[in-house]
Amino acid sequence: MQGVYSCMKKKATFFSKHAMIAVGLLALPSTLKLEKAAVARPAESAKPTQPPAPDPRTDRLKRFLSYLHCPVASLSEEFVHAADDNQLDWRLLPSISVVESGGGKAYRNNNIFGWDNGTQLFPTIRSGIHEVAYKLGKSALYRNRDVIGKLHLYNPDSTYADRVLSVMRRISPVVNLQPASRLIRRNHEFVYASD
Repeated sequence: MQGVYSCMKKKATFFSKHAMIAVGLLALPSTLKLEKAAVARPAESAKPTQPPAPDPRTDRLKRFLSYLHCPVASLSEEFVHAADDNQLDWRLLPSISVVESGGGKAYRNNNIFGWDNGTQLFPTIRSGIHEVAYKLGKSALYRNRDVIGKLHLYNPDSTYADRVLSVMRRISPVVNLQPASRLIRRNHEFVYASD
């Protein structure tokens, strides 16, 4: 008799567990709807947040690339982020792309930088920006070099570094963009005049 009672107790436990699961599954959609409704209401005391100020480097780069009718103008923010992530001058990558592919006008393999003589295949242009930025900023071959050293290694042609540096100066004569009344030339470089 004890065996039958034990068996009945196991069946009852089995059915009650499954019944609880079924009830829980049925109740789940209504619970989720209530949570969504609760999250959707804004808090009364919350003040509207100001969107972050646009990065002046992104704006400057977008204007420059648009002026040249470069297809990569829409990726200006991506160039700046990739440069920041890899401790590069923010003007370097877009300048290389302008020299190598006209800023995305003539390229193959999603390779706007001519990386590996243009044979390197990237899944997307965006991924190519980040991969080349990583290699120029953090790979053992490039990381301890200044911009000119990186460019001489990137392309040993004697005029290549000067062409890229010229584009960099056309994008912005200074690395750190900030509001200022005027620029002055000091020691053959442009700097912001102190107010």
